[in-house]
This record gives sequence, structure tokens and C-alpha cells, in this order.
Amino acid sequence: MRITIQSMSPGDRACIAGLAPGDRGYRQRLLAMGLTPGTVIQLKRIAPLGDPIEISVRDFALTLRREEASILELDTVHEW
Repeated sequence: MRITIQSMSPGDRACIAGLAPGDRGYRQRLLAMGLTPGTVIQLKRIAPLGDPIEISVRDFALTLRREEASILELDTVHEW
């Protein structure tokens, strides 16, 4: 099921399904940082005013603005 980064709460996990169309340069930067399709991310923290957010991806922490993170197309991760 598709979800958005805005609908996630700290501790939630999601799998990157792809990147939405947009600024090609920014898309390339996200891919270079390891945000590739099939990668599982976890929302770690949200700043007090809601921006930025911290996610965990490939065993490192990454901080992004919410608007920039909205380019991520996410699927839910089923915990077994």
C-alpha cells in the first residue's frame, strides 16, 4: 500500500518504491545518498515544528526537509 512520508510517525518503516518526477539534480542526489528503490527506511525523528525529519537508511542517519522528502514514493513494510 502506498504511503507518504507525511503520514509516517517516528519508528515507522517503509520501502522506497521509486522517486516522483521532479528536479533531476535533486533526484540524483537522493539516489547517490542510497535512497534507491527497494531500500527500507525508518522515520527516526521529526523536528518540533515538523521540519526537518531524520530517517535511517542503510545504517546511517539522514536529515531531509519534509518537502524534499515528499519526492519519495513509499510502500508499507509488513513486519513478520
